[in-house]
Amino acid sequence: MRERSSIADVIGEYLQLRNAGGGNLKGLCPFHDEKSPSFNVTPSRGLYFCFGCEAGGDVIKFVQEIEHLTFSESVERLAAQAGIQLRYEEGGGRGPRQDGGQRARLIEAHRAAAEYYAGQLASAAGAPGRAFLSERGFEAADAEHFGVGFAPREWEGLVRHLRGRGFADRDIVAGGLAKEGRRGPMDRFRGRLMWPIRDLSGDVIGFGARRLFEDDDGPKYLNTPESPLFHKSSVLYGADLAKKEIARRRQAVVVEGYTDVMACHLAGVPTAIATCGTAFGDEHIKVLRRLLMDQDEFRGEVIFTFDGDAAGRKAALRAFDDEQKFVSQTFVAVQPDGLDPCDLRIRHGDAAVRDLVASRLPLFEFAVRSAIEQHDLDTVEGRLGALDAAAPVVAAIKDRSRRHMYAVNLDRWLGIMDEQFVLRRVRELANRAHARTQAGHGRGRGGDRGQNGSARGQDGNGRANGTGAENGRNADGAAQAPRRPAFDPADPEVQRERELLKLAVQRPALLGPAFDEVPVEAFIAPPHAAVRAVLADAGGVTAAGNAAEWVALLLERAPNEQVRDLVTRLGVEPVRSAQESDDRYAAELLARIQERQLTRMIANVKSKLGRLNPVEAAEEYNRLFGDLVALEQQRRVLRERGLGSQ
Repeated sequence: MRERSSIADVIGEYLQLRNAGGGNLKGLCPFHDEKSPSFNVTPSRGLYFCFGCEAGGDVIKFVQEIEHLTFSESVERLAAQAGIQLRYEEGGGRGPRQDGGQRARLIEAHRAAAEYYAGQLASAAGAPGRAFLSERGFEAADAEHFGVGFAPREWEGLVRHLRGRGFADRDIVAGGLAKEGRRGPMDRFRGRLMWPIRDLSGDVIGFGARRLFEDDDGPKYLNTPESPLFHKSSVLYGADLAKKEIARRRQAVVVEGYTDVMACHLAGVPTAIATCGTAFGDEHIKVLRRLLMDQDEFRGEVIFTFDGDAAGRKAALRAFDDEQKFVSQTFVAVQPDGLDPCDLRIRHGDAAVRDLVASRLPLFEFAVRSAIEQHDLDTVEGRLGALDAAAPVVAAIKDRSRRHMYAVNLDRWLGIMDEQFVLRRVRELANRAHARTQAGHGRGRGGDRGQNGSARGQDGNGRANGTGAENGRNADGAAQAPRRPAFDPADPEVQRERELLKLAVQRPALLGPAFDEVPVEAFIAPPHAAVRAVLADAGGVTAAGNAAEWVALLLERAPNEQVRDLVTRLGVEPVRSAQESDDRYAAELLARIQERQLTRMIANVKSKLGRLNPVEAAEEYNRLFGDLVALEQQRRVLRERGLGSQ
């Protein structure tokens, strides 16, 4: 497969490649934004590698990543392009490829059905479908772009067509294109406007059908039933068209219908997608996270659009329950007059659709404000009622830092002007929720003494473990996975140590031996401490060679994929220095981290002094006191340096 699929030809379909000398090609990386090309292709070895984001592999891996496919799906796609007939082995495995023959037949049947429906839309019988689209602002070219078609009001129109193309009745029924009648298969869809639903590779796997005729007593929307191809809980309409823009922009806009997806794309929001006849759920989240490359906190965006009526607000609040399953930020965009994106485009134009998306509110804020709006804030009773309604919403926020900030905002939005009162109420409700959760999980866990995994827990000996509330063993003695340690990425101290690590990866010569003396435990954020340990394992910044060799060495020493990814990000993320001198910026950052570590050492010495009797242990007391004076003097120097005074 790799030999028959030229990597230069395959990648050349997605980006422009130019000769870089030595038999290599170069272009702009399709996996991350960049201004100068760092994406290299070596046709002689069948490999690609991006020196900016560290993406690399062979032609199969490239198709997997760019098209968001599994390994086997990538092989099938390349085989089809190369004209290779695959054979699927029977038995000996878990079975997913045993139906490979049927899947291929069903894909072909759905492709033929989509062509049939598209042709029928252009026929005389398809006039009602064309009228429907025209009334909603769509032209013939738009329908063609999305593959929209029309199912004629016949009992066996599609069945006859597919039989004529050589498809067996069993496959037509198995794919959900027809259903069994008294005299054999009959068309499932009749007299409806048809939207082909595609998987991420672009293959048609089902249809969404909209009722057009008043005497049709069926549901307004009818979708393909569950089939070997179509699983509505994991299918997102429009994802095949939106996936590249979703990955590039790190944004996904979730709308409610097929015409809304069309309207958004045509209005300049090419990241719009929709579910297919079901509520947005866990499987959709998994697909969307994969499209978003949802790995870094607060970088991506998921924007839900809902009608402005009560039902729309209820749907938005349901989405709140799923918010914390994303790493990306989640937002809500609601049109106050209740117009959906399609109607909004008809009445006010493309710009209004873009403005709707731009006016998004954080989902947490929307949920809190929705609870507040049900109460009269001009009265004391109304404000207290709004607090009781909104506080549980805030308390449900799992991230401790965000929960605190929304509690502070809640006080401001309510006009109570007693921040501590509101904070206590939210904290009380959060504690109750945590207690109920723990009661549901049973008793006897050694480490379940924290709150929401955010406060520091204790191990079985009562010592602070610093890794959350569930870092112990369960009642059966089985080891539990520790919760992710809580730290605030926006904390200035965390940001300083991140900046320092950027310099250690990108420009180690600026830091010198002083950095290598800073211990791992000096870093607040556990991921940062892990990178500091890698730097030490690589010999410290004083052992760094040229930039490429240094980064390669760090990636080699990284203990797992998470640390490797962070090293990569630190290696390409711009340093925030706004100063004229990089040397001075590096010195100030290093001084602030050193000062922080010295403050801990000073507290430790003071603690020891407090436990000593200055008369009975005079020698040790005087020695520690001298150490304390020296440390305090060092801290003053570092503080001045950290403030840029030296």
